[in-house]
This record gives sequence, structure tokens and C-alpha cells, in this order.
Amino acid sequence: MKKIIAAIVAIIFVDQLTKGYLLNLVARGWFWFGNAFELVPHPFRMWRINSWFNIVFTWNPGTAFSFFRGTSSLVLIFVTGAIIGYLSYLLFAKTKDKTEQWALALIVGGALGNLIDRIRFGAVIDFIDWHYRGFHWPSFNVADIAICLGVGLYILHFWQQRKGK
Repeated sequence: MKKIIAAIVAIIFVDQLTKGYLLNLVARGWFWFGNAFELVPHPFRMWRINSWFNIVFTWNPGTAFSFFRGTSSLVLIFVTGAIIGYLSYLLFAKTKDKTEQWALALIVGGALGNLIDRIRFGAVIDFIDWHYRGFHWPSFNVADIAICLGVGLYILHFWQQRKGK
């Protein structure tokens, strides 16, 4: 279980480090708290890396894919906290399967990383911008990667368990 906790902490650390560094570049300073749109009023800055990858700076006041943009930040904080609480309960009290534990750890670590942003700034920092031949994926961050990997691992594991029965 120590490795699981270390993984969650590492996800949060890398997520917050990358977002903090980018915020420092854009806002020209380190900020612990503040209104997202007052810290960086122009929410979109871009550095072109190559023909299919950019680093952008954008605030996401909603959830994944900017769903629920108009929802109160406090509501999103409460709902996210409740989901994290339930997943943590599954992870630490219910689940004994190692693959399922790792999947839940990825999801919890990523969700905590984004929750920290939402509490600090009222929005989440997204900065990875991937596109190819007219297909443009919405910008995302390290926490989002962890969540997607965790969900994918969880689904794959569930699928393999069902297939084996």
C-alpha cells in the first residue's frame, strides 16, 4: 500500500509542478491562491513545439472536455471531493486486487491534482495541446493523463475479469 500512496503523491507533485511552472511563466510570479481569470486574464497562450504538439495555457472552469462550465466552482469542488472520497474508500478499504488498486490510485491522484487547482484558483490549468491533420484534442494536463490511464486500466481489468468467468 505504501507504493500506492507514493504513486498518488507523485502524480499530485508532478501535476502541480508542471502547472505551477507554466503559471509562473505566464503570470510572471508564483501564486498560491487567486481568481484564475484575474491572475491570467488572457486564458490562451501558445508555444508551438512541432507540427502536432503545442504547449498552451488555458483555464478550464468546467470538468473534462469543459463540460459543466457554468456550474459553480463550489459545486464542482463538493462533487469532486465526494467522488474522490468514494474512490479512496474503494481503494483503501474494499479492493484487494493489485491492478484495481493501481487503477484507482491513478484516478484518485489525478482527481486530487485537479481538485487542488479548483480550490486554489476556481479553475483547472490545462496546457498539453495535441493535434493531427485537422483533428484537435481539447487541451489537458498531467492529472488528466493519470485519470485517463486509471480509467483505461480499470476498464481493461474489468473486461479481463468478465472474460475469465
